[in-house]
Amino acid sequence: MTPIDARPSPRLLFGPGRLAELPDAAKSIGASNILLVTDPGILDAGHAQHAVEFLEAAGLKVTVYGKAHINPSESDIEACRMFAAELAPDLIIGFGGGSSMDTAKGCNFLLSNGGRMADYKGYGHAEKPLLPFIAVPTTAGTGSECQSYAVVSRDGSHEKIACGDPKALAQVAILDPELTVSQPQSVATLTALDALSHALESAVCTKRNPISADYSRESFRLIASSISSILDHSATLEDRSHMLLGAAKAGSAIENSMLGAAHATANPLTALFNVPHGHAVALMLPHVVRFNSEHAEAAAIYEDFSKQLGEPLIDWLEDIIASASLPDLDIDVSRIPELTAAALPQWTGQFNPRPISESDVTTLYRSALPVA
Repeated sequence: MTPIDARPSPRLLFGPGRLAELPDAAKSIGASNILLVTDPGILDAGHAQHAVEFLEAAGLKVTVYGKAHINPSESDIEACRMFAAELAPDLIIGFGGGSSMDTAKGCNFLLSNGGRMADYKGYGHAEKPLLPFIAVPTTAGTGSECQSYAVVSRDGSHEKIACGDPKALAQVAILDPELTVSQPQSVATLTALDALSHALESAVCTKRNPISADYSRESFRLIASSISSILDHSATLEDRSHMLLGAAKAGSAIENSMLGAAHATANPLTALFNVPHGHAVALMLPHVVRFNSEHAEAAAIYEDFSKQLGEPLIDWLEDIIASASLPDLDIDVSRIPELTAAALPQWTGQFNPRPISESDVTTLYRSALPVA
């Protein structure tokens, strides 16, 4: 038997209309004074206001912080903490995409334990309890609602740091696919590709185990069944439901395992060239899958996915990414050494099933980036 150290998932409330159960979820963990962290787009869509109405109708006090930014920085987290400090909340709700949830989690670290985000880089560095946390995703991609990590960009360098602690995991995650209907098509596309990368990378990483493998396999099944309709703008509510649940299960797969070289090579593209994360990881993923196919155990897992699809995984993957019609990147190949240097220290790279060297990273970038 393989030894397993598994982390529990949040209580999941999944299905259309489940946002209405947010007050009951908040009351079940004893909340009365709530901080809801979201972003301007969610405010404009009206979703946050609906949440506030539900909570206030149940007699709960709620204050909205609506300034979460994409790829939140250390300064963004500190701004949220300063806002929250005057409120003394007893519950934090992360409401939006991964950036809103990361901002909420980061605020929770600083509000409860002090210091700065860099103090929590890695896992398990919060010495004091954190406030209860509820996650309500409005995109189907990051799976942050099922993870105990906040991913934050360092001020100045834009390096992404993962700050995790078992106390940061949400007590409840509400997965209401109706909240994903209003997201812009560009967001739906990039988050779907991100979720797909999570399913595939967690499935083969060196920290995989029987529990994470079950999450990875089921997340891939759900995502593969719905991603084409997400990308071609024809998604039904059922398709969005499958994608939302698949993204959450991929998040649980990461929580119980890790990622790999596609994320390690994607992060520098975001940090150095501001390439959206979903675009960056989709660019690198097929090349990493081909690279990992030389590893016997990874190849066997890919073959299992191929059987699910009824065609070779790599062919299907390249077709899916091509159908997303992502814009071409204007990155000169002369910058590849800089990208390589930034990719090598990335934490996720050490969990790739096939060890990856400096020359391997350079080759991956040369394969992925168009030659002028």
